Amino acid sequence: MKKEINSRKQIAVFKGKRIRRLWDVKLEKWYFSVVDVVAALTDSTNPQVYWRVLKKRLIDEGSSETVTKCNALKMLAADGKMRLTDVADIETTFRIIQSIPSPNAEPFKLWLARVGYERVEETEDPEIAINRAMQTYLKKGYSREWINQRLKSIEIRKVLTDEWENRGIKKGDEFAILTDEITFAWAGLTTKQYKRYKGLKMQSLRDNMTNLELVLNMLAEVSTTEISKKEEPDTFNKNRKVARRGGGVARVARQKVEQETGKKTITRSNYLPKKLK
Repeated sequence: MKKEINSRKQIAVFKGKRIRRLWDVKLEKWYFSVVDVVAALTDSTNPQVYWRVLKKRLIDEGSSETVTKCNALKMLAADGKMRLTDVADIETTFRIIQSIPSPNAEPFKLWLARVGYERVEETEDPEIAINRAMQTYLKKGYSREWINQRLKSIEIRKVLTDEWENRGIKKGDEFAILTDEITFAWAGLTTKQYKRYKGLKMQSLRDNMTNLELVLNMLAEVSTTEISKKEEPDTFNKNRKVARRGGGVARVARQKVEQETGKKTITRSNYLPKKLK
């Protein structure tokens, strides 16, 4: 069954295995990719086939309720495209785990309970989310200076997207188009071109910006927000023009920095692990 969901994309990691998950804002619960769970618990070379066989066995054994509670949601696949995949909430995931013979079953249950509760904690106390983000970046080797800039950039981005929503802009394609307008205006590259220039695929562009790139991007977005608040654009095209102007403010700053330093501010530098470079 396909289910529409207002979600926040996340990746959790269990013993080096990536588990995709989605947060349902209305129901306030996590949904986990069943295929990823299977991959984490088994040595199967094809977890998709393993899950198909397991689904049939569960139905044959009279446990069809577990299978029917697995909804089909779009998640980012390994090829970078959004594809439908079976997901399950924590309760249903626990039932699936019980059907998989694995020495990792009990450790996975404990892990699942912990990561499943994280979002509830963060809703009640946003500072917990900030601290978790700080620790995650530190473990990845980022400097505290960079992390402070990155966390500030998240705040600035949220203010901008709230402003866009107030102007009737829809999440998804319209947000992406306006973001591209801002990025191209200040950097001379679309978001995809920028990622390609840095050698990125599925990785976050902002997580791979230098301090200076982050600052310029923040300037572009905060400028766009302030211009929008002043002019109150009431159509998508008007918002596009505002986005270009906001990005233009940062373009002027970028050109001035390059003039003064003699160096390009847009670099190929990234924070990818060496094995991925």
